Amino acid sequence: MSCTVTRHLDFCYAHRLPEYDGKCRFLHGHNGHVEITVAADSLGEDGMVLDFGKIRSGLEAWIDEELDHHTILFRKDPLVKILQKAGQKVVVMDVIPTSENIAEMICRQGRAMGMNVTRVALWETARNCAEYRAEV
Repeated sequence: MSCTVTRHLDFCYAHRLPEYDGKCRFLHGHNGHVEITVAADSLGEDGMVLDFGKIRSGLEAWIDEELDHHTILFRKDPLVKILQKAGQKVVVMDVIPTSENIAEMICRQGRAMGMNVTRVALWETARNCAEYRAEV
């Protein structure tokens, strides 16, 4: 038996995809919507996979503190130093900050917090979603 719970949350962020041949090479923002799925082989004694409050106080709080209203950039992007010098909140990634890579980052953070996050879907817009599934 496998059981899952999913929590939805929203956060705002900016990013750009340097050297991309399209509009996304320019700095732009999103009102992102995230779906975080946590799995368990069986329910705990409390009848739950994981209390939604633990997702809220753990991974959701991390997203709120570390990603919401931040600019997410590739470490080689020349805007990193400019925005940091201007006092902006910047998240620096070792990979291009595509929605796929941001979803993976969120999944890995949840797993590092001890949650068995198996899926993160990041909706950049109402029509565009990237999904990352953890290897289990």
